[in-house]
Amino acid sequence: MREAVIVIPARYASTRYPAKPLAKLRGATGESRSLLERSTMAARAAAEATPGVTGIYIATDDARIAEEAQRIGADVIMTDPDCANGTERVAQALAREGLTQEIIVNLQGDALLTPPHFVSALIEAMRADASRQVATPVLRCDREALENFQSDRRAGRVGATTVVCDYFGNAMYFSKEVIPFTGAHSPEADIPVFHHVGLYAYTPKALQLYAKLPQGALERIEGLEQLRFLEHGHKIAAVEVSAPGAAFWELNNPSDVPLIEAYLARMGMA
Repeated sequence: MREAVIVIPARYASTRYPAKPLAKLRGATGESRSLLERSTMAARAAAEATPGVTGIYIATDDARIAEEAQRIGADVIMTDPDCANGTERVAQALAREGLTQEIIVNLQGDALLTPPHFVSALIEAMRADASRQVATPVLRCDREALENFQSDRRAGRVGATTVVCDYFGNAMYFSKEVIPFTGAHSPEADIPVFHHVGLYAYTPKALQLYAKLPQGALERIEGLEQLRFLEHGHKIAAVEVSAPGAAFWELNNPSDVPLIEAYLARMGMA
């Protein structure tokens, strides 16, 4: 079995939400926990549910985040402030810590609502096909999720990410816009919009390659790190997942805090 490791990249100087990893979120019991703690809880639940996950690390460049990681008992890898995005940070963490696992999972630090089976599905997809170098989950939007996307766009907020895929299960494009265009009325069933989940699995070779590739124009325009692979002609496998009865959203903006706290309460997450 190919072993896996989970790395949570976390930076303090987020453009849209400075100090986001330390933002407090109330759960179902009313207890406030930092975003970093809740993301680490999601990683630990995923590790427990997935055989062969042999480590969890926080990768950061900031002493305040490292201190919070230590408070919650998480292992820390210090990285450079000039890492352009989470994938570069994970690539640097891989090199600095000398990680030997064959599958490196990037659980983005704002994806606290990630169900454990999303991580399991991603790792199993990588194990099932050794030709896959990069994989990421995609989640078909329900009516509530589509409205969340459209609400952000109406308000002029840059929020979550959508993705379109080809017939072979590979991502064709990722965007902060809602794609594909659905018109004034979307179908009530089988909404064609897929939410890109903030989660990746890479081989070490893919991470080493990424660190050497230059940023492309689309990556800069969209602010989406994964587009670097696509712009340079490398495939990203899209692993479709589902979350019946659960809500999924990332903490992208301060305005997402009440929405996510409502989801934590609804799902009974402490």
